[in-house]
Amino acid sequence: MSEHVLIVGIDGVRYDALGEEPTPHLDALAARGFLTPVQVNDAGPTISGPCWATILSGALADRHLIRDNDLSPNALDAHPDVLRLAAVQRPRTARFAGAGWAPIVDAVSGGPLLADRGFFPPGDQAHLPDEWQVADQAVTDATVAFLDDHDGRDGSLVFCYLGGVDETGHLLGVGDEYRGFVRDSDTRLGELLAALDRRPSTEDWTVIVVTDHGHVDAGGHGGESDAERTAWIAAAGPGIPENSTLDAETVGDTPLKNNRVGDFRVRPGRVEQADVAGHTMHVLGLTPPPGTFGVRFGAR
Repeated sequence: MSEHVLIVGIDGVRYDALGEEPTPHLDALAARGFLTPVQVNDAGPTISGPCWATILSGALADRHLIRDNDLSPNALDAHPDVLRLAAVQRPRTARFAGAGWAPIVDAVSGGPLLADRGFFPPGDQAHLPDEWQVADQAVTDATVAFLDDHDGRDGSLVFCYLGGVDETGHLLGVGDEYRGFVRDSDTRLGELLAALDRRPSTEDWTVIVVTDHGHVDAGGHGGESDAERTAWIAAAGPGIPENSTLDAETVGDTPLKNNRVGDFRVRPGRVEQADVAGHTMHVLGLTPPPGTFGVRFGAR
């Protein structure tokens, strides 16, 4: 049976806001695996560029050297993203990436973060919430089209980035519009999961959903507060058990929702953002580059 991984990145979703909004598709995924808060590693700031570099390469910021949303200079040649690693080590694996934030997939602001680039919605970079609704839906649609049509006989690796929650937080704070975008992002996750359901039954997919950082109430991040440094990861798939509990009862002042967590007994520091790449490498049988910090989920 071939190996398949879908990574969905939803930028800037604060953990407490996630727990307060209805997210049925994420909840269903977590029920098959886990959903856990994760602290942004102290090696890097609570900023998108370094966080996504860690998530997608498995290296910490003191290795990949990205410190801001301008991605240059960097050491991504030594710590490539997982799609590039798969292209080198498993060239027959079907790969797709889409993002509405240009530095991830295009030569903008020191990018691309993904060496082989990817889909960017037609037109200019989105800024306003309405523009991000269009951009995130375009990325979702392109990802669904790939999931519906690609030949997965030699495995698959797919990355879909949704940025509207974060930009809405910057402009309007963690209010009604921000929370509405959290719900909209869950709807888009549902479209991606429905596409997986249409894939051949012989395929076993690992699905990972991850955010990079949180926000302060007024909007913004980059600091050291719990609201900014608490991120989260949800995952399900082969080798990830179902419906476990967390050892911790709170993160800061935020109670953990027992029905929102899945299968590992995870203490703070037991799962890292770098483990998204680490687990992806494990599933696809990729050899981690020297200096990789990420490991498979549950191995810490």
